[in-house]
Amino acid sequence: MVRIAVTGAAGRMGKTLIEAIALAEGVELTVALERPDSSLVGADAGELAGLGKNGVSIAGDIHAVINDFDVLIDFTAPAATLANAAACAAAGKKIVIGTTGFTPEEEQQLLANQAQTALCKAANFSTGVNVTLKLLKQAAEILGDDYDIEIYEAHHRHKVDAPSGTALAMGEAVAEGVNRNLRDVAVYGREGQTGARQRETIGFATVRGGDVVGDHTVMFLADGERVEITHKASSRMSFARGAVRAAGWLADQQPGLYSMRDVLGI
Repeated sequence: MVRIAVTGAAGRMGKTLIEAIALAEGVELTVALERPDSSLVGADAGELAGLGKNGVSIAGDIHAVINDFDVLIDFTAPAATLANAAACAAAGKKIVIGTTGFTPEEEQQLLANQAQTALCKAANFSTGVNVTLKLLKQAAEILGDDYDIEIYEAHHRHKVDAPSGTALAMGEAVAEGVNRNLRDVAVYGREGQTGARQRETIGFATVRGGDVVGDHTVMFLADGERVEITHKASSRMSFARGAVRAAGWLADQQPGLYSMRDVLGI
């Protein structure tokens, strides 16, 4: 059995991860983590997730439980993830990272841990999204420069970063397909007299509201037609199942950086 720790255990994604671990084979929840000042430290993680007591008490200090798990799953915030990754690397523990919104400097700091342990990092752990990324790159290669590319994404009102990590991953996929550098051609908002659209631009439109789990559409637009490739998530369970699958796979890997596409073999 692969022993899994979940951080942010009291959050929406944390609770879903605890449920996904309970439903999966070959893995078990042995550690649940929250902020040290959380009033939920000491509570039963299974009961908190609505599954009934599972005997795993929520801890507030990763260092106190570092020997009690094999792989940590972290879908929290950049600062917390950086601290958790450093702790895991120092102890040789592996980590699945679903956190988004890192600055370039934070990203560099995070990825430096791959010298000591195995990291699996993805903007989205849904199997469907990762298949979509592959399709987007192929579509961009085929359609080429004759089509304008625009990306739309919508998420719930609580999401704190924009565009979403998944939208950016989709942008990277199509940019690679048409041999462009996304940093050079991305446009993240339009207002006022913007002038005619530049052909090489890849545009992003962001919507926040309600309880939308995650909608993403990439549009390839030409005169007379458009191609749209869409993924819609209706439950966080799709992300949680993928992250648990990644954790089970990562347990057998050597130090290095991996993606969900490595897990899926695509």
